[in-house]
Amino acid sequence: MPQLKRRHFVLGTFGAVGALVVGWSATPAASRLVGSEPLPAGPGQVALNGWVKVGGDNTVTLMMSQSEMGQGTHTGLAMLLAEEMDASLGQVRIESAGADAIYNNQAVILDALPFKPGDEGRVKRATEHVVGKLLRSIPGLSGTGGSSSITDQWLPVREAGASARAMLIGAAAAAWSVPAGECRTEGGRVLHPNGKSASFGELAQGASQQPLARNVALKKPADFKLIGQPSRRIENKAKLDGTAKFGMDTLPPGLLYASIAMCPTIGGRVARFDAAAAQKLPGVRKVVALAPVGVTLIGTGSTSGGVAVIADTPYHAMRALKAVEIEWDHGPAASLSSREMIERLSQTLRTSEGNARLDEGDAAAALKSAAKTLDVEYRVPFLAHATMEPMNCTAQFKDGVATVWAPTQAPGFARGAVASALGIDAKKVDLHVTFLGGGFGRRYSTDFVTQAAMLARETDGAPVQLIWSREEDMAHDYYRPAYVARCKAGLDANGALVAWQTTTAGSSLGAPSFMDTSTDGAWNTAYDFPNARVAHEPVESAVTTGVWRSVAHSQNGFFVESFIDECAAAAGKDPVAFRATLLAKDPRHLHVLQRAAELSGWGKPLADAPDGAKRARGVAIHRAFGSIVAQVAEVSVSADKQIRVHRVVCVIDCGVPVNPNLIRQQMEGGIVYGLSAALHGEITIEKGQVQQSNFHDYMPLRMNECPVIETEIVAGSDRPGGVGEPGTPPIAPAVANALFALTGQRLRSLPLKLA
Repeated sequence: MPQLKRRHFVLGTFGAVGALVVGWSATPAASRLVGSEPLPAGPGQVALNGWVKVGGDNTVTLMMSQSEMGQGTHTGLAMLLAEEMDASLGQVRIESAGADAIYNNQAVILDALPFKPGDEGRVKRATEHVVGKLLRSIPGLSGTGGSSSITDQWLPVREAGASARAMLIGAAAAAWSVPAGECRTEGGRVLHPNGKSASFGELAQGASQQPLARNVALKKPADFKLIGQPSRRIENKAKLDGTAKFGMDTLPPGLLYASIAMCPTIGGRVARFDAAAAQKLPGVRKVVALAPVGVTLIGTGSTSGGVAVIADTPYHAMRALKAVEIEWDHGPAASLSSREMIERLSQTLRTSEGNARLDEGDAAAALKSAAKTLDVEYRVPFLAHATMEPMNCTAQFKDGVATVWAPTQAPGFARGAVASALGIDAKKVDLHVTFLGGGFGRRYSTDFVTQAAMLARETDGAPVQLIWSREEDMAHDYYRPAYVARCKAGLDANGALVAWQTTTAGSSLGAPSFMDTSTDGAWNTAYDFPNARVAHEPVESAVTTGVWRSVAHSQNGFFVESFIDECAAAAGKDPVAFRATLLAKDPRHLHVLQRAAELSGWGKPLADAPDGAKRARGVAIHRAFGSIVAQVAEVSVSADKQIRVHRVVCVIDCGVPVNPNLIRQQMEGGIVYGLSAALHGEITIEKGQVQQSNFHDYMPLRMNECPVIETEIVAGSDRPGGVGEPGTPPIAPAVANALFALTGQRLRSLPLKLA
């Protein structure tokens, strides 16, 4: 598989479709309305399809396959259901979905297929059809990532709601002996012009006797009552009164606690340990050595091995852990240096042209004939996820069955990891997904879940909760890889861009070449380049790496938008006008860019900062996960060269805006997260050990550093795009571009530091 090329995959898929056009691939894809098995219903409930249950108490339950980690997914999906059912949002309850294939996240896979946005050709349609059918036949592929939750379930949840609504109307019509077409729904009730009325709860049993309603008509956007409205989050009350259950809030009877110390060297393991002193301390049950744990599917490397203490309370476990004498086997990574690794990436780009993802026209020839050329290098460091809730998981293994409570983004992967660790069938793993105290891609990895399962074998059937310390969390992350980009461009005598060439080097997160997404956000930019080549050279290391908020867009947004700005400066043109020329054929992008410029006062004089420092603006625009985001940052620099971002104007086109509140919140969160990385974020490694340990030396943006953020939402007609991640990529280049306008220094490395 690693030797396969992306074009072979695409062409092979097209050939397969042609060969099977009268067979399997030509048949309609399986419906996502009902699962392979009947949906279990609780007391007083009836299941109307694979997504919806209605209770006699007039509650409507949505089966939830997506994790809530602060992005508002549960609220957005509940709104889709309530809209099509004509229920009130307050009626909707959330229940964790199982592993059935109808809950598989198809969008996160389909959107990663190697096609440019806007490409609706035959090859793409055929490939999506085949892949979509495959995804409907493999259970356990649900997951929350790629800003895909609303995008993926935009149709299935609405169809489930419309189907349930039709069955409730059918039940009312049968009870009242009236035509169903005369009935309507409103506020969780079915109404008839003759004055008859019944709640959904009163009609639930009758609705369950109706035939399953298929191929129902969905509401037109003009008829939406909830979708598009700024609704409050449905989990707000639970989070405010403390009843919301995060991972560490899991408290099953007889719970024990585990604290772990892992080898400080990446990939290291336990050579030997002496737990005699620890085992004499109060509350200590057992001291266990754990082997390194490998990544599950997404990422590279293995979590270091370690020693865990199982005790009656977290305090007893943490106290006893300090008394364990451990000798480490530091392994082959003991000489790793992040500085040397990044230099190696730079050296790689001096000799390698990389694997081309985009090759249009003749960029090399255009560069040779250009009136002016640019050849520069950009760098980004390793980054930690730094979720507010450290890694944790609660597991119980009793009578051959595992029960697990985990704050995970990937329940299917987590279930499989537990089954593998315990040597049981995945069907014997009962997984409960809790609220997540932040995810950002870190909780797609299942190392902490596997460790908890391994510890559950040691407790004679008692549940055990593994909690990583902040220091362990920082030292054993699956980091965003470091990358280096070599960027070349050619301009003609009039300053027009005639050649564009970027090559990056860094980890491909273990993906084979045809699935390598390392160039996402670079090869599929909306800019109209007459001659372009975009390529990536995979360079792996022993460092554990994984997906980080906005994945490859996090680095490629910085590379592309910084270099575009550099080209504009070389051409002697305004950065917005230069971009507008390259976006002339894409009206959506052009509108977002021009609107951001207008709202920010682009081109108008800026008042000095309160301390008298001059200010300047910088702009960036980036498309990621189906959404287009433009940002303009207003920046000043203090006398001691400290960078201050005062204001960010953000404009987003994410298609249909399901909940404007959630969109604005996610733009703000994405900007703050991206600013943290742009101004402070950097993981450094010396002698194989991460040098950062907590928030004092891996700093998030402080409250007094946070800029004013103004967000405008451009309402589109397309299906909703993602909003959890697209706000992050543009902020670093917008700030860097503002710094160039202000100081004349072009900063090509993150975090941004003025000389």
